[in-house]
Amino acid sequence: MQIVGMLDSPFVRRVAISAAYMGLECEHKSISILRQIEQFRGISPLLRVPVLVCDDGDVLNDSGLILDYLESLASPVRRLMPQAVEHRKAAMKLIGIALIACEKTVQHLYETSLRPADKQYEPWLERVRSQLDAAWALLEPAAAKAAPWLLGESLTQADVTLAVAWRFNQYAQPGLTDASRYPALAAFSARAEALPEFLAYPVDKE
Repeated sequence: MQIVGMLDSPFVRRVAISAAYMGLECEHKSISILRQIEQFRGISPLLRVPVLVCDDGDVLNDSGLILDYLESLASPVRRLMPQAVEHRKAAMKLIGIALIACEKTVQHLYETSLRPADKQYEPWLERVRSQLDAAWALLEPAAAKAAPWLLGESLTQADVTLAVAWRFNQYAQPGLTDASRYPALAAFSARAEALPEFLAYPVDKE
């Protein structure tokens, strides 16, 4: 299988790290949807990352759906989504909030880096920043209670997604979120980023 997309996308990175944790062999193909658009279009005309090219040639889109498929391939002991209903719900709640933090960081990045300054709409940017801060405020207490991970001793998809979301925010939009306001999140991210699976797919590799 092949995971296609740049590691500066948090959605690509969460898939690559998760596949490594699940013990699945996936080749990472670093192809930019901006700089290598025609090459990417040959893989997926939708021009959206990540893309998973399956062994049979089928192409899957959307990180959540890709991860669901990878979970079905992984050994039960290597899966990152809890199987018990209450634990699974708890993980999904945290994943949902972390993905919103990713999306709001992406929206702010696009608005401020792709749109001319005189065309940027400050009320919209303020709304995005407010939503982003709300997401971090909900995640900070969870990170503070991590022991050592969000749902206990075992790392889950909630941990991967949250750590990737925080690192992306700090890397892609420095200054957007003041890390001193969220010390537990900063410490949690640093702990995760020191793991071999995270080090294998650094956001600043490219």
